[in-house]
Formats: sequence, structure tokens, C-alpha cells
Amino acid sequence: MILVTSATGNIGRALVRELHDSGHPVRAATRSPHRAVFPSGVEVVHGDLDDPASFREAFAGVTGFLLLGAPGDVPGLLRTAARAGVRRVVLVSSLLAETHPDSVIGRGALSGEEIVRDSGLEWTVLRPWEFASNAFWWAPSIREHGSVHSHEVPEGSQVVDPADIAAVAARALTEPGHEQRIHPLTGSERLTVAQRVAVLSEELARPIEFVELSTEQARQRMLRYMPAGIVEDMLSTSGKDPGVLDTVREITGAPARTFRQWARRNIAAFG
Repeated sequence: MILVTSATGNIGRALVRELHDSGHPVRAATRSPHRAVFPSGVEVVHGDLDDPASFREAFAGVTGFLLLGAPGDVPGLLRTAARAGVRRVVLVSSLLAETHPDSVIGRGALSGEEIVRDSGLEWTVLRPWEFASNAFWWAPSIREHGSVHSHEVPEGSQVVDPADIAAVAARALTEPGHEQRIHPLTGSERLTVAQRVAVLSEELARPIEFVELSTEQARQRMLRYMPAGIVEDMLSTSGKDPGVLDTVREITGAPARTFRQWARRNIAAFG
């Protein structure tokens, strides 16, 4: 039995589907199980990452589980898992731990990884680059105004599909050879924001205007809904670029999905 925490998120939902379709017993944990919709045969249970005790029953009979690098009582959750006999944990961290270790996100990712490594469980760390699903932030503006206002990074970004993160996590949770390993993950192509907007426009079959913001304009917009440290991380251009990595193909046997593939699956959100 594999437990997926944060099961209604972009990665969690894809992992539940990946495991279920592959014939693995899977249990989905969420704060609101009565609202969750999963394929028939998936066991849905309550679990609150801020309350490790809420996972005592969820961990029963579980061999491994997915953990996102998110707020919550991670040490307490890992202790609860160990006491229940869980052997393996796969942590979704961030590639900023390698490329920007002194950033707010990078430092937080490294701290979370250290907690997992010290848990006594078999561990695997996934370090994805920017998520393709961050494009959901543009959906309200596209629907209402037919435009995207964003800061641009001239060199582009190797955005990774959450479904590929889930596919790698499924292998790490069900196959040997991933113990005590770190897997850096990127998408298969480097695209600017303008190029991603163009893909969405083509998939919607209607024009979308891209309005490039200055760094300061972007900062003021993002500060409305993000902590200042995170905003500066996202606007920073200093640090090591990971390049386009082939980790997804090496582990799953299939190349990383393109942004267009992600957009095509999710285009209804932008219509």
C-alpha cells in the first residue's frame, strides 16, 4: 500500500492515478476526503499535515508514502510513519536546493531534505525545477481579459509537468534502486513566458496578449499574495542554471512531457 499525502494537489492527484492505473494499492490522504474525487478502488482518508496524529490510521499497512516539501509538522509526521512500520518516503523538494542554496526556497528545501534524511526511513528526494502548472496563475487574466502580464526571463525556463514528477515518484515508491538518492527533474525544453503564452493561445484557438512587466512592476504584483522572500527568489537571475535534464526519461523510460502536452490536458481551465 502506497500513501499519497496532499493527494488533491497537482502532483498528488497525478500520482494517485499513476499508481492506480499501474495496479498498485493506493491510499489518498487529504484534509477534506468528502470533497475528493478519485478513481474507484482508491481508498480516501483524512490526513492533516499539521496534525501527525491524524495519520495514525492512514499509515496502517503502508510501505511507502509521498511527502511534499510544504508547511506542516514534518518531523512529527515522519516519526508517526516510522512507528507505523512505514519503510520508505519520497520527498518532493526543489532544484533550488542545488542551484540557489542561499535563497529562501533553497534553504527551506535543504532543511526539509535534512529532516527526511535523518528520519531513519529509506528516502528518495525529487528536486523539480519550475512547474508547468504555475501557468494556472494566468488563468483568471486569460479568461477575463485575454492577456497575461508577467515578468520575463530571456533565457526561458525548463518547466516540468507535475505528471512527470508523479511518474518518477511512482517508480521511487515501488521499485528498488532509488534509496538514498536525489533525482533532479526538469522539462524537456526551455521556453520563455511569451512562448508558453503562445502555446496556450494556439491551444485555445484565440489570441492572448503577453504584456511584459518590469522587475519592479512584477515585484509589486507578486507581493500582493506572496511573502517578500519568495518574490525575490522568483525574480532573481543569479545562480546556476540546471539546463535541460534527462532524468525523467532515464527513470520512467519516456521523455519528459512538453509544455504543450500539459496545456492540452488542462486547457479547460483557461477557456
